[in-house]
Formats: sequence, C-alpha cells, structure tokens
Amino acid sequence: MSIRHSLLALLQDQPRYGYQLRVEFENRTGSTWPLNIGQVYTTLDRLERDGLVARKGDDGEGHVIYSITDKGQAEVQGWFAAPVERNNPPRNELAIKLALAVTLPGVDVQAAIQAQRVASIKALQDYTKARRDTAAGQRSGDTAWLLVLDSLIFQTEAEVRWLDLCEARMVQQAQPAGTNPARKTVNGVPEAAAPLNADSRR
Repeated sequence: MSIRHSLLALLQDQPRYGYQLRVEFENRTGSTWPLNIGQVYTTLDRLERDGLVARKGDDGEGHVIYSITDKGQAEVQGWFAAPVERNNPPRNELAIKLALAVTLPGVDVQAAIQAQRVASIKALQDYTKARRDTAAGQRSGDTAWLLVLDSLIFQTEAEVRWLDLCEARMVQQAQPAGTNPARKTVNGVPEAAAPLNADSRR
C-alpha cells in the first residue's frame, strides 16, 4: 500500500494536518487499513524533504498544516494514471504458511486448510453483509467504501477457491500410484471449485 501517494492524494483535495490525513484516509477506506499516526508524520517529513509537500503555518492549536506542491501534484497524477505493478507481489502470509506446512514433517496440512477455510468463509459472509447493508442505505460518500468492500469480497472468494484447490492437491497426493482420485483434474491439476456465493455458504 502506498501511504506516500495516498497522503498526497488527500492533500490534493485540500491542505490538512497529520491527524486529519489519518482520519480522512480511514474514513474513505472504511478503516480497512488503519494508519499509525507516527507513520503519517514520518511520511509527511519525507514528502517535505522531497519537495512534494510544504508547510503552510498551523491551525492556531499547534497542528502544522501541509499543502501539496506543484511537484507533488504531478507525482499523484502520475500515480493515478499508472497501473499498480506486480513485479514484487506483497507477502501473503497464508500462502507462505501453507507452502512451509507441506514441506515440514508433523504438520497437519488438511487441518490448517480447513481452519483457514472456516475463517475465510466467515469473513466473506461479513463483507457481503456489510456491502448489502451499505448499498441498502447508500449515501453519496459510500461509493469509496463499497469499492473497498467489493475488492475484499473478490479477494476472499479467490482465497477460498485457492484453499479448495490446495485441499484437492493434498487428496491427489495421498492417492496410491495408479488410482484415479475422485476429484476431476485438468492436465493433471485438480479442478478448481465452482464460483462462490457467500450466501450459499451460510
């Protein structure tokens, strides 16, 4: 997540001090990715050092107000225009956990998969309910939160499908040589689960 560019984008809207930036970021993303206030001020210091923001006095109560510079405007516009690169995918704790589990003796991989599936389906149900409730009483400022919820729903659906695939691979590996596993395979790879519907898993 680019905190640097997120803060610049909020300053493009209007000048703000650090705590206001933190509150605005969390309000617009549904507090899905909470920001540490120390992280906000550290980032502002770096942005000021790089000439992307400038101090514009204070609010009379000791809060330093920051505004975006022309260089900062160009930076944030370039960020919005460019795709998010996938050269270095973020660490996925679940993928790392299961990758290690299948390579170490004494780990019950099936139990680990099942425990995660239960948690992921619960999260999917919660996200789906939050989206339904928000859409039912949608206000003008809810669009950003709905976009975040849609992203979380799709990511969690994909996670549950991946867990199904992991389990199918474990079942296939457990089959004696020369037997046909019960689950269908495509080119030797277990067929992925059917598309998910969060309501159907309640």
